[in-house]
Amino acid sequence: MCRNIKPLFNFDPPATDEEIHDAALQFVRKLSGTTKPSKRNEAAFERAVNSIAKCAHELLDSLETSQPPRDREEVAAKARARTAMRFA
Repeated sequence: MCRNIKPLFNFDPPATDEEIHDAALQFVRKLSGTTKPSKRNEAAFERAVNSIAKCAHELLDSLETSQPPRDREEVAAKARARTAMRFA
């Protein structure tokens, strides 16, 4: 799985359109094996990103949970602490 794709569900504030687009872009890059498509494949690449972003948006909007929303800053602080320990 792509290490750069982060969970986007159940956060306060909710995931933005930009975050969802970035996750879709990373997913398409992983599937295609390229970070920048050739001119010939650019349209197909963008269609895939937009399609996956739309599906991801629908998924996030339809998911339900009984858990309280997670705080973005708290999750980010924990990730920074794990990174500091890993690379110390």
